[in-house]
Amino acid sequence: MPMDLGEIERMIKQALPDAKVTIEDLRGDGDHYAAHVVSSAFVGKSRVQQHQLVYQALQGRMGNELHALALQTSLPDA
Repeated sequence: MPMDLGEIERMIKQALPDAKVTIEDLRGDGDHYAAHVVSSAFVGKSRVQQHQLVYQALQGRMGNELHALALQTSLPDA
């Protein structure tokens, strides 16, 4: 069963409370999303580590309920 866009956002914000999350359903099928996540939790972390934090927030749903996520992460503007 595909994941709801709101559920993805909720899970990310639960793990990264200060996150600003923008999600787009790329195909309208609930399986292919693009997400931009901005969080201070990314300070001092490599891009790979930043992505790992987001994937951890999704609690193993990547590759299962969530088929594809084009992920972009960044730090908040100072």
